[in-house]
Amino acid sequence: MARRRDTPPPRTGSSETEVLRGFLDYLRTSVAAKVDGAPEPEAHTAMVPSGTNLAGLLNHLTFVERSLFLGETVKSWPSTFRTKDNVADVVARYREAVKLANEVLDSCPDLAAALPGRDGPSVRWALTHMIEETGRHAGHADILRELIDGTTGR
Repeated sequence: MARRRDTPPPRTGSSETEVLRGFLDYLRTSVAAKVDGAPEPEAHTAMVPSGTNLAGLLNHLTFVERSLFLGETVKSWPSTFRTKDNVADVVARYREAVKLANEVLDSCPDLAAALPGRDGPSVRWALTHMIEETGRHAGHADILRELIDGTTGR
């Protein structure tokens, strides 16, 4: 069983923006690390009756990032939980979506304002939702990765 050293919650600046972005980036890094290096084809194998698989979770989070921060439309949310791409490509695509989302966030000094080019939601709401969404799926990824090859830790 592989055991990674647990990474404690981030030490952030004191502003609301620094705290929210610090925790979001912490969760993003954690969930990507859970998928990175996972063996094929196990990363695509449903490990629970719902059909959830490790690669599909990160693929879904990529779509959420792109939808929420980049304004891209998703035609079918259930389909975002499936991918045939290899693990390295899924992780790279997620990291690229995070990079692009952070570029949008870097241009948003006012948490109460809407995301650029949209009527809503506020930047604060979007950050809070993305923390919740990423944290939820990071927990799922913890369990799935441990079932696959015993890897634990964040």
